[in-house]
Amino acid sequence: MQTEHFDIVINGGGMVGAALACGLTQHNFRVAVIERCEPAHYDTTSLPDIRISAISRTSAALLDEIGAWSQVLARRCAPYRRLETWEWESAKTEFSAALLKLPELGFMVENQVLQRVLWERMEELGITLFSPAALDTMTYQPEQEQWSITLDQGTAMTCSLLVGADGAHSQVRQGAGIGIQGWDYQQACMLISVECAYEPGETTWQQFTPHGPRAFLPLYDRFASLVWYDSAARIDALKKLSPAQLDLEIAQHFPACVGQVKTLRSGAFPLTRRHANTYIKPGIALVGDAAHTINPLAGQGVNLGYRDIDALIDVLICARRKAQPWWRLDTLKHYQRKRYADNLVMQTGMDLFYFTFSNQHPPLKVLRNVGLMAAQRGGWLKRKALSYALGL
Repeated sequence: MQTEHFDIVINGGGMVGAALACGLTQHNFRVAVIERCEPAHYDTTSLPDIRISAISRTSAALLDEIGAWSQVLARRCAPYRRLETWEWESAKTEFSAALLKLPELGFMVENQVLQRVLWERMEELGITLFSPAALDTMTYQPEQEQWSITLDQGTAMTCSLLVGADGAHSQVRQGAGIGIQGWDYQQACMLISVECAYEPGETTWQQFTPHGPRAFLPLYDRFASLVWYDSAARIDALKKLSPAQLDLEIAQHFPACVGQVKTLRSGAFPLTRRHANTYIKPGIALVGDAAHTINPLAGQGVNLGYRDIDALIDVLICARRKAQPWWRLDTLKHYQRKRYADNLVMQTGMDLFYFTFSNQHPPLKVLRNVGLMAAQRGGWLKRKALSYALGL
């Protein structure tokens, strides 16, 4: 039996991999996606997912281009129009959509909603989906300039370009022999879905404390998501509490503006930073968390992934339009140049912000709060920083 050949095989059909597959297919690339587990069907009565993504306007525009955003809007998402951050109440910095004359800064979207919408869009476009399935072997054939792939259930195929969109522990990255640089932060993060006494409004905020940030993400109806950064030991202790006990801890350790909340569900994960030494090899490209993970402080993770796929699609279609071999390393280097430095700058900026506010040395504490007060009055610089964070 002849092995089936695809232009591009994407390992990972999550929020980034599925969006990439849709974008490439719309530009007439023959695409296959390998995914371990199909996302659950959408249930209007389900509780909010603990995993929330702050989708920027630029990312929403990309999702609209691939025909997915209207379905997200038709299901569950919440626009946010203000962002506030502070350590001292007297040194609060506020960003608003009005600052850039925008209708909103972005949207809070449950990962389960976005993943399901993108999966259904892949099905509509007729993309070949191997699921449930996992990558078993990958072998490069330099003479044919292609990758030979086998799956755990025995299916074999070849492709000109193999894309790793398979997360922080990427099989594609490891199989290609691409190393990573990074470290583990000395903190963990707990995500808590809550029901509020009142509608949560359209402001997302973040307060810095000596033990780590506390954040509030408004969702639909009266639901919201709380983000609690603390030491790994403290988060482990919180994980063992009942919802009622966790409510009491929230009341004691979150600012009063969170109001009265009722815990619905929670989950936790360690904080890590990872950056691949390269995003490319012959016939290989990495996108999203397979290429880089970032401190979730500013909610930039998935948005950086969408910037990756926007750049990769643009590079591939430009090369094909010029009748150039779009799968070759010389072409893929254009993608690397577009994305590597930008992701590194964002990672470094978030780390600088994180470590600055983690240090309790009194002079630095005063200095950073003076900095927040200056940022509040920053004018042009404030608008520029907000535009960059939104990818505008």
